[in-house]
Amino acid sequence: MATATRSKGTGRLPSRGKKAVRTYDSALRYLFAQTDYEQMLRVRYNRDTFSLDRMYLLLKKLGNPHRKIRSVHIAGTKGKGSTATMLAEMLRACGHTVGLYTSPHVCDIRERIVVNGQKISQAAMARLICRAEPHIEKMAADKPTFFEILTALAFCHFVSENVNVAVVEAGLGGRLDSTNVLNPAVCGVTSISLDHMQQLGSTVAQIAAEKAGIFKVKTPAISVPQSPEAKRVLRKVARSVGAQLMFTGEDIEFSYRVESSRQDGCHTRICLTTPRSRFEHLPVPLMGEHQAVNCGLALALLDELKNQGLAIDDAAAIRGLAGVYVPGRMEIIRQDPRILVDGAHNAASIQALMRAMGQHLRYDSMVMIFGCAADKDIPGMMAQITTGADKVIFTRAASNARAAKPKDLAAAYLQCSGREAQITETLAEALGVARSAVSREDIICITGSFYLVGEAKILLSKP
Repeated sequence: MATATRSKGTGRLPSRGKKAVRTYDSALRYLFAQTDYEQMLRVRYNRDTFSLDRMYLLLKKLGNPHRKIRSVHIAGTKGKGSTATMLAEMLRACGHTVGLYTSPHVCDIRERIVVNGQKISQAAMARLICRAEPHIEKMAADKPTFFEILTALAFCHFVSENVNVAVVEAGLGGRLDSTNVLNPAVCGVTSISLDHMQQLGSTVAQIAAEKAGIFKVKTPAISVPQSPEAKRVLRKVARSVGAQLMFTGEDIEFSYRVESSRQDGCHTRICLTTPRSRFEHLPVPLMGEHQAVNCGLALALLDELKNQGLAIDDAAAIRGLAGVYVPGRMEIIRQDPRILVDGAHNAASIQALMRAMGQHLRYDSMVMIFGCAADKDIPGMMAQITTGADKVIFTRAASNARAAKPKDLAAAYLQCSGREAQITETLAEALGVARSAVSREDIICITGSFYLVGEAKILLSKP
């Protein structure tokens, strides 16, 4: 979430300053002045801090936009944004007007609210915040948070743009997340692993229960293959609410394989078959075996929408899938030297990143620039870093109020690996150190958080 605008948006506007919220900049200042749990190191996870009642009230004041859109709701620990984007692009290629709501953003907050591949305009964003501001101020005793407001604005934008389908990624957890006001056509669950443990629980089972909180009565739900622990919980919750739960690779025929060719290099292909669809040997547009699993879920969700009567042309959907681009996911942003950024921010996603880089990219050595939030599973992430990085530089994103101190990360890495690492206080300094240590055959990998990835993309976009 690295953006210069965020760091400036700290001054609260007058509560009745209607004229103050007119321009895009003033609207963002107002939005960023609201309580933002994404910026807090410790947040109490309960019905007071994460209140669906507060969300429902705000939406009511805005005309209940969430009731006016057909939606797909996606929860999980990792892969939500990639899955949501692949589904949205396939639906768009089939001729539908598609809303996409994801988080976090990489460089620009408007990345979170997209219709048919286009970010919400600055003018539309300003109008929506201006429209919401009087209602927000009247809720002074229990004000909506930054994420609640942004979610409500997304729903309003989707209604104004007459979307056929809104693909919505849950933020934190699922059960108490502000997106959980939706009554979706279908729910999706991506891979579940340990993350946000201070809020969601210290075990995969506890976290799975929170993710399964998006299941609705008689609403189909589709999950990727899960660990036995997560699968048991998902099935239990689905039974308790009367949701039909299916797993790709089990209830839905699904397989993938990694292959290599002179033309395409190393890539992954998937097959998914249902009574209505037959997708055979489709190339996955994003690198990594984990993206093959995400792609399978996106195809299964697409098939379920077809089952519910939405017009889907398989050939068009395949063309849409081929053009998918997701910023900050194994994205090479510079060629000389080669610099790759990835928003991996827990142990499982770092493991997937290290594996995917080994499969898809050729390089002599990897110099990793790493920075993450202090509340993450740092020992778990350090253990995965040791499997791929030849040299590590620990730093921190300037825009991340929750960032771990580089010296603390280096100490954890030393304890885990017995190896020393370098420390810098800024990403710019880390890049200078990394560039001096690599040759043309090497690669620099920047990872650990989307804050760091966003900061890198902004920094390296400058001449």
